[in-house]
Amino acid sequence: MEGLKKSILAALWFMFLTLPIMGVFVNTIDKSITWRLDRVLYVGVAAFFLSFAWRYMMNRKEVGKKQEEESTEEQVTAYSKLMTNPKFYYPLIIAIMAFALLFPKLFSMYQVNIMISALIYVVLGLGLNIVVGLAGLLDLGYVAFYAVGAYSYALMNLYWGVSFWIALPVGALLGALCGILLGFPVLRLRGDYLAIVTLGFGEIIRLVLENWGSFTHGPSGIANIPRPDFFGLASGLSNSIYFMYYMMLVMVLFTIFIVNRLKNSRIGRAWQALREDEIACQAMGIDKMKTKLLAFSLGATWAGLVGVVFAAKTSFVNPASFTFLESAIILSIVVLGGMGSILGVILGALVLILLPEYLRAFSEYRMLVFGATMVLVMVFRPQGLIRDVRKRIDISAVRKALGGAHE
Repeated sequence: MEGLKKSILAALWFMFLTLPIMGVFVNTIDKSITWRLDRVLYVGVAAFFLSFAWRYMMNRKEVGKKQEEESTEEQVTAYSKLMTNPKFYYPLIIAIMAFALLFPKLFSMYQVNIMISALIYVVLGLGLNIVVGLAGLLDLGYVAFYAVGAYSYALMNLYWGVSFWIALPVGALLGALCGILLGFPVLRLRGDYLAIVTLGFGEIIRLVLENWGSFTHGPSGIANIPRPDFFGLASGLSNSIYFMYYMMLVMVLFTIFIVNRLKNSRIGRAWQALREDEIACQAMGIDKMKTKLLAFSLGATWAGLVGVVFAAKTSFVNPASFTFLESAIILSIVVLGGMGSILGVILGALVLILLPEYLRAFSEYRMLVFGATMVLVMVFRPQGLIRDVRKRIDISAVRKALGGAHE
């Protein structure tokens, strides 16, 4: 009953606010006033139903949150058993890989091109997941390393004729170097201060690329960047696009393998300790400086690597491709998918990149639908689409094993 009253009050308030805008039409020529109260009524009805639905969903969320807190341990155990059951994940992986390999045969070249962009953002999301998801360092200038990789290939090819395969590791190394350069000034910073510094670093890189016209060609950008070739197999536009698709598949699998191994390694646990509590992390003997620098450099390595691929895919780069909006999108992929979750980041990248493309049928309303979807997901699923599940050790089983060994 209380929610109904609040919804009615919200509807009346919206009607009051929109009355001068939508309810009154003044004709200055005839000096007449036309009342259009039906429009105000429509706004009130819509506001009432939206407010009532929102309150109902928030109540359901609170009830679900209490139930989740009561059964969190059982859910985590069941989820862990399901994900580690070969009967479940082996057939799923085989089905996904078969679909991925047959994707160019099943869909048009336009769809393949979109999927290449989505896979690029998957690698970017997994790279940023090291910095934000595992180490807990809020990086708002991640696109700077992406730009370094893209421009490294574009400039080396323009001035020295360097091929794609040589530029690929060079772009990764330059990205890692920039990550270390960014890491040194921010070793003592965290939270909002760290975000401001990294944001400034991203803007500095973009402004340098835009204003150093004699070297980077400024806002005009660099065109005619050659696509990768592999013993003549990628000659022609269609073959080149298909080759880049399969190359990105291999890169995504390689990235998943490396990030998963890092996550479960000693340095990965150090990152997670740093994320939870820096003081306790130092008390346990972990070198905070080296841990932060390694997180920044490894995260930047993947951005530089995929930046080279982006330059080869588009055959054109300019500073407008590396604005703060790109960093925000990559960060949204990590947060929406689930911080620290590899599977969640992959799903978040596919949703954020593919959903706007497939909502083009809604024309001017597609971004509105897209934004509303993101808001609803973050309100009702704040931990992300797929929550990161930590590995747990069954102490009772260990004790039994040790007891049996002593006997």
